[in-house]
Amino acid sequence: MPLRPFPFSTLLAGFVAVLVGYASSAAIIWQAASVAGASPVQIAGWMTALGLAMGISTLVLTLRYRVPVLTAWSTPGAALLATSLDGATLNEAVGVFIFANALILLCGLTGLFARLMKIVPHSLAAAMLAGILLRFGLQAFTNLQSDFSLCVSMLLAWLLCKALAPRYAIIATLITGAFVAWLHGDVVTSALHFSVVMPEIIAPHFTLTTLISVGLPFFLATMASQNAPGFATMQAAGYHVPASPLMVFTGGLALLGSVFGVYSVCIAAITAAICQSPDAHPDADRRWQAAAAAGVFYLLAGLFGGSISGLMAALPLSWIQTLAGLALLGTIGGSLHQALVNERERDAAVVTFLVTASGVTLLGIGSAFWGLLVGGICFAVLSGVRRAHL
Repeated sequence: MPLRPFPFSTLLAGFVAVLVGYASSAAIIWQAASVAGASPVQIAGWMTALGLAMGISTLVLTLRYRVPVLTAWSTPGAALLATSLDGATLNEAVGVFIFANALILLCGLTGLFARLMKIVPHSLAAAMLAGILLRFGLQAFTNLQSDFSLCVSMLLAWLLCKALAPRYAIIATLITGAFVAWLHGDVVTSALHFSVVMPEIIAPHFTLTTLISVGLPFFLATMASQNAPGFATMQAAGYHVPASPLMVFTGGLALLGSVFGVYSVCIAAITAAICQSPDAHPDADRRWQAAAAAGVFYLLAGLFGGSISGLMAALPLSWIQTLAGLALLGTIGGSLHQALVNERERDAAVVTFLVTASGVTLLGIGSAFWGLLVGGICFAVLSGVRRAHL
């Protein structure tokens, strides 16, 4: 059967997913690497290694399962490293990467993570996803205060195209926003220099104190705040992929790349939602093409890892945030519907949504984990009371 060309909407979804992924957390990764004592050249090498790792893993998993499986670095993990590696050496940081990635690989080999994912009610998984995405949806409107003309033009373009040609709403939004930003002189390209920076091997150093104080919290934050929402995103979108093989592949790949600065390779949630939405392709069975496109864009971004910071500086932040928020509106609405449609599970789902959306961080673990935990407790108690009265 001849291969059909990828529709432009799938290519655009893949591009937007990668753009949002880099724009939302690249600065955090640079900060974490700087705290660990990495030089600018070493940090650029880390960005190269991370981009290549995400591109390879996204392409392999997407083509293997023919579903939109996106991978990402752990943004919560990077934030934790940025606040926890102060005083540690770069070699100790790499030791933490190896330790945490080995634990993730072990979770995949033992099937522990898959068993945990099977007991999570679908309504709570959808509520957690909606809570994660809420702040991105809000950013589509909060930027009205600081960049009114840009955001209004993008909102109007989205609204008109959504009414007349829904499939191309995000395309119209992207083009309109880029044009308005260019008119305002907000797109600064003079400082862009594309270069290839090869990652270098950094020998690990293991200390018990660093592994316990940084390694374990980093592992928990990555699993609870990145991998769990990633699988919840796929389930909420109707894609069911075995968890253990994905954990083995991503954990193993990250483990191999740890000495090059690949601190994590996780199942994506927010960027994956862009490629798993109807805007990427009206046919759910062909949305894997958007993820495959994202994999290619990740590889390209990795090859020019040394230019990522300059690229981020050239793009208006309000444009990126508004584009991401509007691209995720459909997914937010669908997740809320799935979370609230079952009246018996609605209270627990609302609790899950609110705790997740609160952004609270306890014990170094993000709100996605606590939302699922508190919502799960509510679900168990309320379900138990109902059964007792039957």
